[in-house]
Amino acid sequence: MDSEAKLSQKADSSFTMDDFAKALEKHDYQFQKGQVVNGKVFQIDHDGAFVDIGGKASAFLPRDEASLRTIINLSEVLPLNEPLEFVIIREQDAEGQVTLSRRQLEIRHIWERLAQMQEGSQTVQAKVIGANKGGVNVEVFGLRGFIPRSHLIERDNLEGLKGQTFTTGILEVDSSNKRLILSQRLATRSASFSMLEIGQLVEGKVTGIKPFGIFVDLNGVSALLHIKQVTQKFIDNLEKVFQMGQHIKAVIIDIDEGKGRVALSTRILENFPGELIENMEEVMTSAEARAERAKNKTAE
Repeated sequence: MDSEAKLSQKADSSFTMDDFAKALEKHDYQFQKGQVVNGKVFQIDHDGAFVDIGGKASAFLPRDEASLRTIINLSEVLPLNEPLEFVIIREQDAEGQVTLSRRQLEIRHIWERLAQMQEGSQTVQAKVIGANKGGVNVEVFGLRGFIPRSHLIERDNLEGLKGQTFTTGILEVDSSNKRLILSQRLATRSASFSMLEIGQLVEGKVTGIKPFGIFVDLNGVSALLHIKQVTQKFIDNLEKVFQMGQHIKAVIIDIDEGKGRVALSTRILENFPGELIENMEEVMTSAEARAERAKNKTAE
């Protein structure tokens, strides 16, 4: 090959390499912290794993970021050459290497799942791992949560609750501030609500007497017996008829689980206006038969 041909080939070769480098640079991703990327693990060592995510340099996933649970063998959760999702937790260093996490991605997915569960009014299992004056710390899907004292069924011996697992409702899910607030009472109420239906005769304890009606506790669900639903006769003072802590029977006439409301009636049990006031004991004793009669009359 003559010298002119060699120079021509060298020029072509040089141009091709430069062009290739520019093309690589042009198509290189601008990786940012918090970004979810796809990649394949191609090497695992004691400290973590190296991942190909399409950048100039390979990315690194530290051992502690492989999973939310403790992993002894990284290959269990990081199979080689299989497409996986990762989240970037540290942007490129001087060599262009970014740091990845699968653990943070799992946590992100758990927060999203909890938000969906809250929207669907679903319950979740929470294990008590600590206690303080305000309530108990719990673990849910590997995340830390809190149940305020007012939302616990047992409020006197919080230290004694350690190690126990509760069914809880979700009060607050705030991933940005890492706040997960739960309620054992909410879950109990939801379970109780599922057992209630309109037309059902229920028995509960009077927990409040107001000018407009009385509040009755139905196994964790607060129900209202409005003054107009007490008797078919006019009544001006409920404190003359009911006492705090008294057990009464009544018929459910309305349920609104979304607002946590149950409406009751005792007037529906009366044979004549004012019977409840004149002889409450008789009305309560034969309440089952009276409620059945009222149900049949409604069906007609």
